[in-house]
Amino acid sequence: MNRSELLSRLLVAVGETAVLTGDRVRARSAGIWGQPHTIAAEILVRPADTGQVASVLSICNELDQSVVIHGGLTGVVEGARAENSDLVLSLERLDGVDSIDPIGATLTAGAGTPLATIQEAAAEHGLMFPLDMGARDTATIGGNVATNAGGNRVIRYGMVRSLVLGLEVVLADGTVLSSMNQMIKNNAGYDLKQLFIGSEGTLGVVTRVIVRLSAQPASREIALVGIDDFDRVTRLLGYLNGACGNTLSAYEVMWHDYYSFMTVTRPAPLPPDSAYYVLVEMLGSDPVGDGERFITVLDEAQTMGLIDTAIIAKSGTDEQAIWAIRDDVVSLQELRPMFLFDVSLPIRSVEAYVTDIRAALTKGWPDQQMFVFGHLGDGNVHLAISAGSASGDARKNVEDIVYRPLAALGGSISAEHGIGLEKKSYLDWCRSDAEIGVMRALKNTLDVKGILNPGKVFD
Repeated sequence: MNRSELLSRLLVAVGETAVLTGDRVRARSAGIWGQPHTIAAEILVRPADTGQVASVLSICNELDQSVVIHGGLTGVVEGARAENSDLVLSLERLDGVDSIDPIGATLTAGAGTPLATIQEAAAEHGLMFPLDMGARDTATIGGNVATNAGGNRVIRYGMVRSLVLGLEVVLADGTVLSSMNQMIKNNAGYDLKQLFIGSEGTLGVVTRVIVRLSAQPASREIALVGIDDFDRVTRLLGYLNGACGNTLSAYEVMWHDYYSFMTVTRPAPLPPDSAYYVLVEMLGSDPVGDGERFITVLDEAQTMGLIDTAIIAKSGTDEQAIWAIRDDVVSLQELRPMFLFDVSLPIRSVEAYVTDIRAALTKGWPDQQMFVFGHLGDGNVHLAISAGSASGDARKNVEDIVYRPLAALGGSISAEHGIGLEKKSYLDWCRSDAEIGVMRALKNTLDVKGILNPGKVFD
């Protein structure tokens, strides 16, 4: 491929200010998770709209130029890693909320729009976009769609897949597939948007999104409870699902190791002497009645012996302080090396799984540290493990310990972050040969030359 021809054609397509090269590319961070490296690619293109994305991909496809798509760079599976030979396609200029339909409860935005911006725009109309996560200020809606993000409220509102109504996507050859549906019901043929949700940028580039909004809750009740055995953690979840009905929006569990680490440098709402800490959130429609109901439900749970200790947030400041303990995952990066895992498995199997993982890690590395937390209400557990050294075989050995038991449990090596480069060698541990074969067939059909995020998900 002629690099000078590529550059000259890109400059014509998107303009000089939208094309960065050399040191201007490498000066950029490769992500928010503390990676020591920056972007290795020689060229980064910043298109301003769908038409420019189509022009860039058409040129790249014609010239067999590999393309790596960048959104908010909050992923943890190296899905956005670009090599020297790659071109980075950044969606940062596809930023902004295009429109909101308060009657239909929909919002249309560019793929580069931060999640927090969408949440704020919905709130201005008395509505809510329920997807939420700690990286809300940085993560973009396009990246959320590309990875089928989950976050904190999946037990009530579902994954991104259930929140997206319409997409505009550019295929590898520059074809624009505009399926900007605004309706909840539309069974006119195949639901093509589902091909691209969770495809990690390997089938097409999402440029615009129509999402479904919900009513803004009139009440928000949050509590942090301490429990000393896992059986009661699961029994409390079952009780709250019944007692709170469809108002239960989050059930986040932090093991003692995680809670203790996070409260070293901040006030601890509860003493760090329980085995498990559960963040419970209830979103409702009755500001007075919901608060009273929440207290009653927790009192009854304590009477039933399901809770050892609890504290209820009395203000927005209290709520933020409790959520900050759960959300501040980035601070774990001060420990080196730090290996992050995102798995899912049946809730009934979680306690034994974590116990076995901890024992296996201790056998290999007696001074290992493992921090466990996650969205237990939907079976998603996060493990942050510091063991061995960043070089050598430590990571591969730790991955084997974490992933190998999941197949027998009917679990998944990825609950919400995708496969990227990091997990692709383990994909067949939780997907059949037939499933992977269909995935490859889709890739080969929609990206004939294999230019989009090459090497991600599978080779």
